[in-house]
Amino acid sequence: MQLAALILTLAQAATPAAAAPAPAPSGPFVALDVVQGRAALGTITLALDTTKAPVSVENFLRYLREGHYDGTTFHRVMPGFMIQGGGYTPEMEEKPTHEPIVNEAKNGLHNARGTVAMARVNAPNSATSQFFINVRDNYRLDFGISGAGYAVFGQVVDGIEIVDKISLVPTSSRGQHENVPQVPVVLKRVRELASWAPKPAPAEPAAPKPASH
Repeated sequence: MQLAALILTLAQAATPAAAAPAPAPSGPFVALDVVQGRAALGTITLALDTTKAPVSVENFLRYLREGHYDGTTFHRVMPGFMIQGGGYTPEMEEKPTHEPIVNEAKNGLHNARGTVAMARVNAPNSATSQFFINVRDNYRLDFGISGAGYAVFGQVVDGIEIVDKISLVPTSSRGQHENVPQVPVVLKRVRELASWAPKPAPAEPAAPKPASH
């Protein structure tokens, strides 16, 4: 199954009025440990939104708990747009999936930079295991702007710089697949976190004391 619909030329066309950023979801939290070749790229942490996207979150966690995502790749990478993964091995073999889920794109969440959404084919209710992370604000992917939309179900709360780095790796075509990283970007492990807290902001340097005379 090729998710060609995600190319969506409209998504890179005129940008509609910016949507207000949503507050970070309260969890559950998921860590994506990413490698490329023998190099560790780091960990991308996601906060999932069970309130706005319960079906999508439960679907994602089901695949995670079954170990489906471990060893899959970000197989489709488009700079200035998104990175997509969760369905293929480094050899570009598609993994078997469960039945598709209902599209929750009407949940009011926007495809803003750093959000994670369900990938699908042209049929609105066709998402299975694949997901994508928006590298920029892609509001044209929201419900009602260019069709049924793509359901956002969480967002990156740590590691957005890793997402940016992945979006810029060299790509090529492999068979019917385009925008495939030349060196596979692999989800070595995808795991649930018991909790997560933002890193504390660095302390402000103390103001210099006035010189005494």
